[in-house]
Amino acid sequence: MTAPATPAQPSPRRRILTLHRWLSLGAAIFWLLQAITGILIVFHWEITDRSISAIHRPTDLAAIERRIETLAPPESGGKVTTIWTTAGLADRYTIYLEDKDGESRKVRIAGDGTIIDTPRENDSDIMGFLVGFHHDLLGSWGSWIVSISGVLLCSNLMLGLVAAWPRPGTWRIAIKPATRGPAAARLYSWHRAVGLWAVVPALVIAATGTLMKFEDGFGEMIGAAPVSLPANPATNPPVGFVTASSAALAAIPGSSLTQVAWPKDGDATYRIRVRAPGEIRRAYGGSIVLVDANDGSVRGTYPIAEAEPARAFMSALFPIHTGEAGGTMGRLLSIAIGLWLITMIVAGVMLWIKRRKPRAKSVSASRQ
Repeated sequence: MTAPATPAQPSPRRRILTLHRWLSLGAAIFWLLQAITGILIVFHWEITDRSISAIHRPTDLAAIERRIETLAPPESGGKVTTIWTTAGLADRYTIYLEDKDGESRKVRIAGDGTIIDTPRENDSDIMGFLVGFHHDLLGSWGSWIVSISGVLLCSNLMLGLVAAWPRPGTWRIAIKPATRGPAAARLYSWHRAVGLWAVVPALVIAATGTLMKFEDGFGEMIGAAPVSLPANPATNPPVGFVTASSAALAAIPGSSLTQVAWPKDGDATYRIRVRAPGEIRRAYGGSIVLVDANDGSVRGTYPIAEAEPARAFMSALFPIHTGEAGGTMGRLLSIAIGLWLITMIVAGVMLWIKRRKPRAKSVSASRQ
């Protein structure tokens, strides 16, 4: 009596290919939406600023302080919480305020304090929608989905790289797509070759974006302690915006102002973010200066160029993910990687469909 033949076990490479295929199909639509929105928001700061107004006025700290006094006069009970650069056109800022009842609002101004726009808190333009969708699907629950999707994308890119890695002596063939043969074979050749062309920079962009979703936990794990000092009791009326901002800019020569956070209850300290010369964070900068609100003296200066490796690494995640670390060319490369991911998703789904058709016909024929 002849023993039944034992089915051949799939090779490790075949198992990797199968896992890669099903992970890709399962998350294809979500990755596609993330890639599309990512491409569209690469220049969202500039697009938003330009759509509001094209005026340019050089930054005048005293004029901005006068505007702050008109927006939140002492008798109103309101206060300014932060000022951020809009990151689009030069010398443009958004002032965030709270009224006496705790209601928030914001005002966009030019560098001389001229009001450009007063958007309502719930107003959302198309760029705001795209940014929100890309970051967290417009909700806190969506942040978990984006995080999980990012982990899957990174693992799938690595699986794809392992599966497509050419054998010794076959690299030239692997990175040159086939132009002859069956349609499915040609499509696979293109899918593999295009994947090998850009999988490493794509993995870098995907990994940095994913790590930003776990920024607090991962930063703590690698020892990236946030910049902080012991609370500073208030002993005098707080100095104004001009005094605090001027002290911060003088502490790091050549820097530009990107954020000012007003003192909080129990800590008379301005937290000011600046962009120092040579920083890879084009929009917001990564250097921080803490200014004593009692007298305008500098409590601490923390240039990102002198930061410990862990904090420097965490600060670099955002500019690497967005491409701004490489200036305009870096941001264009980010768009190219997004287009690459779309191409890989579409080609992968088409390849799966083409391979399914012969199998379906074979199964149908065997049943007849």
